[in-house]
Amino acid sequence: MLTALFPASIRRPFARYAHGVMVPAGARWIMTSGQLGIGADESVPEGAEAQARQCFAACAAVLAEGGMGPEDVVRINAFVTDRAHMAGYMAARDAWLATVTRLPASTLVIVSGFTRPEFLVEVEVTAARAD
Repeated sequence: MLTALFPASIRRPFARYAHGVMVPAGARWIMTSGQLGIGADESVPEGAEAQARQCFAACAAVLAEGGMGPEDVVRINAFVTDRAHMAGYMAARDAWLATVTRLPASTLVIVSGFTRPEFLVEVEVTAARAD
């Protein structure tokens, strides 16, 4: 069983995530590469929220390939190119986790850019399942 950790001695999380997730020994793991907001048809949606939704869709596809889903995610690492993109990213993340009861740990970092200037968001996830 995966357990979300919320120590009473530190401030509650700023948003819909856990401070940590405990994974038991013997769990299966999937780590995704960073996924950018680009579709299989090479289209790049406009705006950070639309790109973040594409990033999470790509992460979901990788997880599904390994027999897992958003409910198995223990950590999200996300990168945006400007503070102005935080709200859109967070809306997409919260929508992706809307049905998840045990929340993952999450980090959001502002970076100077990605390989192409139209990319605004990149997301990678780590998932584990204790079968």
